[in-house]
Amino acid sequence: MARALITGCSTGIGRAAAVELTKRGFEVIATARRPETLEDLDVAEKLALDVNDDASVNAVRDAVGDVEVLVNNAGIGIHAPVEKVPLDEFRRVLETNVIGVVRMIQAFAPQMRERGSGVIVNVSSIAGRVASPLGGLYSASKYALEGLSESLHYELSHWNVRVALVEPGGFDTAFGDNRMSFALDQPPYDELDRIWEQAQTKLQGAAGDRPGPEVVAQTIADAVEGKQKKLRWPVGADADLVLQVRTTQNDEEFETTMRTTLGLDW
Repeated sequence: MARALITGCSTGIGRAAAVELTKRGFEVIATARRPETLEDLDVAEKLALDVNDDASVNAVRDAVGDVEVLVNNAGIGIHAPVEKVPLDEFRRVLETNVIGVVRMIQAFAPQMRERGSGVIVNVSSIAGRVASPLGGLYSASKYALEGLSESLHYELSHWNVRVALVEPGGFDTAFGDNRMSFALDQPPYDELDRIWEQAQTKLQGAAGDRPGPEVVAQTIADAVEGKQKKLRWPVGADADLVLQVRTTQNDEEFETTMRTTLGLDW
C-alpha cells in the first residue's frame, strides 16, 4: 500500500485530501500544527508537524520513514494592499507557503530520488497564475511556488519522481475566514475592498454557494494517481475561466475583460 503524507490537514483541502486518498487505498499520514484537530480523522497515522520548524519536519521524516506521496498543502492566506502589509507578516506567509514547502521537499525528495519513484503534489492557487487587487502578497507566495515546482519537475523527472501543481479557484473552506487582513476597514483601501468582494461574488458565487474542498481533494488524488500526464491541475469553474482568458489575451486585453466582466471600476 502506497503511503501518502499530507500537510495542513486540520481543515479544508488538506482534511478532504486525507479522506479522499484513504478512500482510494492509500495509507495516509495526516499532519497539522495542532494534532488535536486530527482526532476525528480516520486515517492510518496522525502526527504533529510545523512546516516552519526544522526539528519538527526532521522528527516526522525520521518517524515515518519512506513515503511514496508528499502533498504540500499547508498555507496561510493574506488579503491587503501591498503598501500597507507589515513586512514581518509577509515574511510569515513566505515562510509557510514557500520555504515550508521547500523544507518538506528537502526532507522527503531524497528518498524518492534514491528509490526511483514518487509523487510530490504542491497545492498552489489560481492566484499563482493571475494576481488580483489586494492579493499581491498571497500571489507572490504562490507565484514562487509555481516557479519552484516547475523547476522541481525538470530536476526530479529524471528519476521518475512526478511533480504536480494543483491550482484551486474559489471553494467553500475556512481558508478565507482564517486569512490575515490589513488596512481594509479604513481609507484609502476600504472602498477597493468592498468593490473587489462584490466582483469575487460575481466570479465565484457567494461563499456559502461555492463547492466544498472535496472537489479539490479529488483533483489532488487524480494528480497523485497520474490520471493525466501534466504538471498543472486547475480546479474549479472560475479557475478554468480565468486561465482560459488569461492565456489567450495580452495584459491589456485581460485587464479590460476583467474590469468589464466583474464591474471593477476602481
